[in-house]
Amino acid sequence: VQLQASGGGLVQPGGSLRLSCATSKFTLDYYPIAWFRQAPGAGREGVSCISNDGRTVYADSVKGRFTISRDNDKNTVYLQMNSLKPEDTAVYYCATDSLPNLPCDPVLLATPNEMDYWGKGTLVTVSS
Repeated sequence: VQLQASGGGLVQPGGSLRLSCATSKFTLDYYPIAWFRQAPGAGREGVSCISNDGRTVYADSVKGRFTISRDNDKNTVYLQMNSLKPEDTAVYYCATDSLPNLPCDPVLLATPNEMDYWGKGTLVTVSS
């Protein structure tokens, strides 16, 4: 399963970044894509998820600031991050599961250990 995250970088508080997760058409058609993040010294935290039917879910900490979307022509899932805060600093990973048609819900975000496939992370640093 191909999952390639990119788009991280250094941004000032209040700024924006867009992360990308490149995958395959097959994965997008049948499996959810979730974003998780891991701050220094912390465990992995669920950020957002988009299911194969387009339903989305967000962690409370990013609601209203982050938007997950997908481009089926490019086989890519995006995470648009606005109004970034220093506490958003983390390595961001995209991940998927081996169960087809798994819905995105808060339980999925809360159980990163249940995800079966992970891409390499991309570092987001929010600092002035």
